[in-house]
Amino acid sequence: MRLLDRYLLRELLIPLGYCLSGFLIFWISSDLITDLNEFQRERLTGLEVAEYYLIRLPDLLVLVIPVALLLALLYALTNHARHHELTAMRAAGLSLWRICLPYFVVGIGLSGVVYLANEHWAPRSEEYAEQVRQRHTTIPAEQGWKTDLNFRNDRNDRFWRIRAFNVETGEMREPYVEWTLANGGRRQLLAERGWRTNGVWTFANVRHFFPDSTPDSPPLQQQLPELAVPEFSETPEQIQSEIKISQLGSLKAARKVQLSIREILNYKLLHPQLTPEKRALLDTKLHARLAAPWTCLVVVLMAVPFGAPSGRRNVFVGVASSIFICFAYFAIQQFTLVLGVAGKMPSVLAGWLPNVLFGAAGLLLIARSR
Repeated sequence: MRLLDRYLLRELLIPLGYCLSGFLIFWISSDLITDLNEFQRERLTGLEVAEYYLIRLPDLLVLVIPVALLLALLYALTNHARHHELTAMRAAGLSLWRICLPYFVVGIGLSGVVYLANEHWAPRSEEYAEQVRQRHTTIPAEQGWKTDLNFRNDRNDRFWRIRAFNVETGEMREPYVEWTLANGGRRQLLAERGWRTNGVWTFANVRHFFPDSTPDSPPLQQQLPELAVPEFSETPEQIQSEIKISQLGSLKAARKVQLSIREILNYKLLHPQLTPEKRALLDTKLHARLAAPWTCLVVVLMAVPFGAPSGRRNVFVGVASSIFICFAYFAIQQFTLVLGVAGKMPSVLAGWLPNVLFGAAGLLLIARSR
């Protein structure tokens, strides 16, 4: 790595660290003021409160990393411009693209962090945080269980009713399954427990019904101590997707519930025939998830032309610019989200339009920079 690249990275990473720390402190402080009485009522210790906020951290990172990167970039670039460092670099024969190469590397790295947070950490953080808050108010044996679940696998024409499902282990209590065989016959299964091992669902204390065994005889019934059913292809992850997506009844819920790309695809796999309203909501959520990591690169494209022009400007110009850009970006993002969920705009466009608009504007402004 060249000495110049190390210098530019240091001048960016230091304010970026301050911005991220400041956002974190502000978020925790404001949340503590709001929920402190609730924490006391729930009898949480100081360590448990710290654990709660550590679990919630991925939710915050997804939101603030692009904002902190934009603010840090504009601050760093404005500082370089004030001291004519960018002018000296360009006089030495370096193009603006080459000067900003370290910034694009940081943007790509932070895009990866946002993707990991969105896909692997944030979707479960709300659930884990809630378990911490209920640690002293819920019976330990009941933590992690969701009760009275119903869902249908439309692709395989299978209906499930589960009295209780453990989101951690995938274990079921009192599962009931009704499905259709290849020859058109119906089957029903009622068990005391169910679990998935090596890709196969196994049930204990099973009552297996054959409601249409023969036209002239009453339905047959088997009682088995244990039964493995390899044809049940539903996975615990798909069932968890069903649980979360069943909560999406409005735009407000769609914005609150964190869904990973895998969870959305799992749900669509089991439900090939979705209603237009449900399809619009899920497709918009999917493309918004796909577009979210690229926001960090769009931030770099927008910050460079705003911060690079030479002149002795006050560093607070960078702060004001970042506030304006963030407000405009999030306003357009929320507007397109509303249109996409309502079916008034194609889901692909609703998810990607803010990135396309601001990315194209950044490329155009960089090309016109002198």
